[in-house]
Amino acid sequence: MRSEEQIKTSKLLDPERIQLSRKSKQGVQLTISEEGSYSKIKIVRAFPLSHPDRYVAFLDDKDEEIGMVKDPKELDPQSRKIVEGELDKRYLVSIIKKIRSIRTDFGTSYWDVDTNRGRRDFVIQGVQDNVVWLGERRLLLVDVDGNRFEIPDYSSLDKKSASLLEEVLF
Repeated sequence: MRSEEQIKTSKLLDPERIQLSRKSKQGVQLTISEEGSYSKIKIVRAFPLSHPDRYVAFLDDKDEEIGMVKDPKELDPQSRKIVEGELDKRYLVSIIKKIRSIRTDFGTSYWDVDTNRGRRDFVIQGVQDNVVWLGERRLLLVDVDGNRFEIPDYSSLDKKSASLLEEVLF
């Protein structure tokens, strides 16, 4: 993740000069008019938690930044669709609807939950480091495999789920 100061040192790209295309097995290609093309690029969010819909960066095959756009909505429809698809794959988040159980052992918690993608079991090591408050009631949980789970509003959980969550967090 970046700080807002790092944005100032990044190369901001003009969305009108950018064209993204999908090259079968090679992945996504970025073409910047009057500059050139980059194949096998990665598309990442500069601020995935605080500004998930702004500041999208393009990285080369060595994970070095080519540049970024401030607002991906300003891209042409084809490029915007590619950006959205790549970000959806990279930042897949399951929404927790119900917590069935949480068992804690020596700083590691074992979760059994129902999500918008079905029932899931996952493990979180160090809740204090891997549960992020995104607002007063919104939580992001990251498991040991890097999978992301969100509770959009913990006050909307059923009583048992809220009680289990409070035991682990407070």
